[in-house]
Amino acid sequence: MASNNSKSKNMSGNLADTELAFIGCGVMAESIVAGILRQNLVKAEQISASHPRVARREELREKYGINVFAENIDAAKSVQKSKESIVCLSIKPQRIKTVLDELENNITPAQLTVSIVAGAKIETIASKLKTPLVVRVMPNTPSQIGAGMTAWTCTEAVSDEHRKQVRAIFGALGKELFVETENMIDMATALSATGPTYVFLVMEAMTDAGVHLGFSREMAKELVQQTILGSVLFAMESHKHPAELRNMVTSPGGTSAEAIYQMEKGSLRTVLSKAIYAAYQRAVALGQKK
Repeated sequence: MASNNSKSKNMSGNLADTELAFIGCGVMAESIVAGILRQNLVKAEQISASHPRVARREELREKYGINVFAENIDAAKSVQKSKESIVCLSIKPQRIKTVLDELENNITPAQLTVSIVAGAKIETIASKLKTPLVVRVMPNTPSQIGAGMTAWTCTEAVSDEHRKQVRAIFGALGKELFVETENMIDMATALSATGPTYVFLVMEAMTDAGVHLGFSREMAKELVQQTILGSVLFAMESHKHPAELRNMVTSPGGTSAEAIYQMEKGSLRTVLSKAIYAAYQRAVALGQKK
């Protein structure tokens, strides 16, 4: 029977005794490192990371105090002696085959492998690394400021304790959502991971329109950013369907009605839908590449 201390640890997803190795440490991996250190989930000395560039390694060491390595295999091996360890694959999709070849036979069956590599299939990772413990994760850019949305799934062999640790790690970056099938990760890649791209493009277009009307770019940017932020917060607070919210601010013959007419005439909904589906197809295609 588990002790009370053990039960408490499992409930919280405690990472106090866990060491983490980041294979590749670009922007998203750095966001994870920053988030878990910000939330005091681990200490800096419990984190290792690899990167080929000397300047980048020095930057990570100075900024976070973590252990850095030039070689991926050295970062992975650095946490092998730990009773509990997590290896996070955080490299470009084009590098996944090379990196898996490097790490083959260097991941123990007890280590949890977490992948944030777009398109990389769980089966591919599990079979190459000979491990049943694989988690596939798809965070997004706002994770850098603790306002991210992360979707994740895992193999059935991943224990409840490991799942709670995954929730703790990605909960430190904003919100996390477990999805039941791996295909939903590709769907989330198109919707939430690529989602900021759609929002930024709308922000850019609205700001340019404001400049066209006569505002300075800075004034237009401030008006647009606060409008979008406030609209999202209001939508979350109200729990209403977006159509209800839109109807609330659309008066007959008013400015909103005229603007909506032009957007519908320009097939805005269709364009967005096609863009998201195209992103989904691309995510699926990335996973099919050998």
